[in-house]
Amino acid sequence: MDSEDPTLLIGVDGGGTGCRAAIADASGTVLAKAAGGPANVTTNCDEAIENVRQAIALAAAKAGMAEDRLAEASTHIGLAGVLTAADAARVAGAFRFAACVVTDDRPTSVAGALGDRDGILISVGTGTIIAARRSGRVRYVGGWGLEVADQASGGWLGRALLERTLLCHDGIEAHSDLTRSTLAKFDDDPNRIVSFAVAARPIDYAALAPALVAAATAADLNGRALMQRGADHINRVLSRLERRSGDILCLSGGIGPHYSAYLDPACQVDISAPLGSALDGALRLAAQTRRALT
Repeated sequence: MDSEDPTLLIGVDGGGTGCRAAIADASGTVLAKAAGGPANVTTNCDEAIENVRQAIALAAAKAGMAEDRLAEASTHIGLAGVLTAADAARVAGAFRFAACVVTDDRPTSVAGALGDRDGILISVGTGTIIAARRSGRVRYVGGWGLEVADQASGGWLGRALLERTLLCHDGIEAHSDLTRSTLAKFDDDPNRIVSFAVAARPIDYAALAPALVAAATAADLNGRALMQRGADHINRVLSRLERRSGDILCLSGGIGPHYSAYLDPACQVDISAPLGSALDGALRLAAQTRRALT
């Protein structure tokens, strides 16, 4: 692209934990990045829009540009919880850019990790995204939200940890340091776990996942068992996607790379570092939108 083209590119990646925005010039050179609060459209659409707006404004301030200059931008916003065209239109309608495409966070994750390559992406953070691209066609599995899916995700791990902790409290499973410390967070009162769960969002459950991952790394039996449950789901999905030896396999997100040691050995040899993040993917898709317009 012509580096003197005044058009700006804006990419946004958002989910249950937070959102990130990047502003780049027409050549793709990033001018500034900023982070914001949670941006899951299903959980709270108004909150998601406002947090995205603030993240973009903060990035513009970091770049030293007036916000009115953003009107010329070609923008791609990828947010968790965008389930319908109406969801996408509601988010896009809240902004006044030259072009604004809104999708869920799956296309941005795939574009960031794989670029134009074929391969499989396992992106695990607060939620879970698994996608396979073959000959340019992308197939997605899961990503339906913690209420009915998101197996292996940070939210799923956190909720599973509370379930295991209560089973240990009831004497059905054996306690470990992980479950004892988890119960201690709730003052050793299982009723407080129940009260927490009544109002907990995926981000709240996901906040418990780092302690679980660390415990599993330290060979805690309950931690390892829950990580293996998550990996078993991923292994089944990879089988369903007919993963072949030599296929690029990218693990991304805050939790994803921690599953590498739990996957089938035949998969482990094909693990490759992602080309970039979902935010990189959003900028890449914003550039594609700009090219389509010009």
